Amino acid sequence: MLYDLNIAWSHTTPPAELERTLKFAKNLGYDVVALNNIVAYPFPTSPNAVLNPIPKLTPPHPQYPGGGGVIATTSTITTATNPQLIPTTSTKPGTTTTLSTTASSAAPTSHRSPLPTVLRRATVIVADPATTNYRLPDFARSYDLLAVRPTNDKAFAWCCLSTDAPCLVSLDLSSFLGWHIHHRTAMAAVHRGVRFEICYGQALAAGSDARMRANFIGNVLGLLRATKGRGIVVSSEARAPLGLRAPADVVNLMAVWGLGPERGAEAMGAGARLVVMNEGLKRRGFRGVVAIVKAAEKGEGEEGEKGEDKGQKQKQQGKKGAAGAAAQGGGKRKKGEAGGGGGDNPQGTVSKRQAKKLKQDAQA
Repeated sequence: MLYDLNIAWSHTTPPAELERTLKFAKNLGYDVVALNNIVAYPFPTSPNAVLNPIPKLTPPHPQYPGGGGVIATTSTITTATNPQLIPTTSTKPGTTTTLSTTASSAAPTSHRSPLPTVLRRATVIVADPATTNYRLPDFARSYDLLAVRPTNDKAFAWCCLSTDAPCLVSLDLSSFLGWHIHHRTAMAAVHRGVRFEICYGQALAAGSDARMRANFIGNVLGLLRATKGRGIVVSSEARAPLGLRAPADVVNLMAVWGLGPERGAEAMGAGARLVVMNEGLKRRGFRGVVAIVKAAEKGEGEEGEKGEDKGQKQKQQGKKGAAGAAAQGGGKRKKGEAGGGGGDNPQGTVSKRQAKKLKQDAQA
């Protein structure tokens, strides 16, 4: 499976343009894509504020809670010339929109959808970690994927070394970073499971000039030198269908910039898949260790507690009975003793070996 974890989204994105971009990504071979919403400080503080305005376009990913097979859903607006439905996204935050591949709600669920599995992602711009880290759990609960984009050396070190930071670091490589990416810092992040994202759309966008492309190539070379090509995820950050490239073209392009073909294919496949699986495990499990399948009901919990208390009482009674028997019987017979403690024969019993030895001594 191929992944593109960064397709630009905003409130002003036309629904028809978004649909064309998703369908073109599916035709190119991408199975899972992520719509990216860039969030900057200051963050909304109102309790009723909607942190995730991206609409739900497809069923959840199988790795996330509620994920399953492809489900055919319907929209509300159709076209007279095309029987397929178009998405009806709204610029109002908090609305939910679905896409359909057929004009009837009775369509079979096994029908292959022309759209890839769509995830919702937030990229938080980090300038000061002290004003950002306490809001990251709120964004993690609202989005499927969470990434950070540091803007200075202090924020970059925090994203690489802090355990509170997300596992995806997305840099704006088309701009002058202003700091040096150190090998030890980058490799410490890679060993911790952090992935660095390279968006080739930053160099291929229509508005990029020669200076932006030069900055992008220099920053990519510095990042690959610091990480030795490990822990890299390649995305598009496309704003239109023309911003997307086929997987083979992306591999060749990254090979020109210093990333080998094997690492380039892994950056769009296994590396991106690990990011999705880790984020899904965080949302459907407890501390990434125990998967939450079903919560115990009230009656089941009470019966379990009663059974546990009864078992503890029986265990305590068994210990008391064993201690009393040991006190009355005098314990086990030691080695070399003729008689046993607590038996019916007060003189004890003699083993066959001892009787044979006594007989031999008497004959001698």
